[in-house]
Amino acid sequence: MPPRSDDFRGPAPAPRSGPPVGSAGSLSAAAGPGAPTSGASVQPDEHVSRETPSGDEDDPPLAMEALRAVQILNPSGEIIMPRPDHPRVICVANQKGGVGKTTTTVNLAVALALHGNRVLVVDLDPQGNASTGLNVPHHAGVPDVYDCLIENVPLAEVAQQVEGIPNLYCVPATIDLAGAEIELVSVVARESRLQRAISGHPEKFDYVFIDCPPSLGLLTVNALCAAQEVLIPIQCEYYALEGLNQLINNINLVRQHLNPTLDVSTILLTMYDRRTRLADAVEQDVRNHFGTKVLNAVIPRNVRVSEAPSYGQSVMTYDPGSRGATSYFEAALEIAVRGVNTGGTA
Repeated sequence: MPPRSDDFRGPAPAPRSGPPVGSAGSLSAAAGPGAPTSGASVQPDEHVSRETPSGDEDDPPLAMEALRAVQILNPSGEIIMPRPDHPRVICVANQKGGVGKTTTTVNLAVALALHGNRVLVVDLDPQGNASTGLNVPHHAGVPDVYDCLIENVPLAEVAQQVEGIPNLYCVPATIDLAGAEIELVSVVARESRLQRAISGHPEKFDYVFIDCPPSLGLLTVNALCAAQEVLIPIQCEYYALEGLNQLINNINLVRQHLNPTLDVSTILLTMYDRRTRLADAVEQDVRNHFGTKVLNAVIPRNVRVSEAPSYGQSVMTYDPGSRGATSYFEAALEIAVRGVNTGGTA
């Protein structure tokens, strides 16, 4: 393993009140098969450029960035990502903290919802960061996922529409959820409470994303029992690989005893820093081990991704021209296309 290079951290830019324009990676928008609804459909690029802009070199950079921002925001609603033929319930899990689980959940959900998919985000982390990123109220007293797990409140009564994003709903998490781990111990069928709540929702979503806490407790087990797919964000640093075997072992145990349809369908590399050899080494290790489960899209380190939650937004709406927004758009598109091509499992 090559030695780690120290990250350079320059001064953070001053916060902006509106979405600024930054640089972006590659995008493609072309009519193609796979989308059952009308309108143009987008298809993913075969290779990701690692933060290197692509396209017509004769175009001014600002014009290219503006075009990508319009493609990501999709104000006309004409660009449609492929929709699965049945709901895909995806658990975003990794017991290591700080690898980008919540950021990935929020931005993938927004990208898919902006392009014609009906999406539900279930915030299963007591910290409530996904609720913050989607600007959904989650203070004490707000009906939340705790009520669904412990009090059997229907999910439809708890889910809130995300302001400004059509077709996107969120089930928030409040501090009450911190006690759910203990309370679930004595509850009958404690591992399948979330699965029953999701299956009982009267509306059918194209995607249900479950944002897990950074642990392997009962909340995460509930998420693994409710999901058909697991998406694992992996930070491009050595420590991120150390706990991966334990997570895979737990997923295998859940598959054997509780949820035989569970599959690790997607690996997403996050916080990629092209200036370090370590990031390349970690990427190669992950790709050699997981093969085609690893998305071609890679999420770079990008300050806009970190700034967006402080404005109650995803990076997709905060700065649609940034590298972070473009990379998450490419990842969402790749997940959508893979799901259609493989019958719902990426």
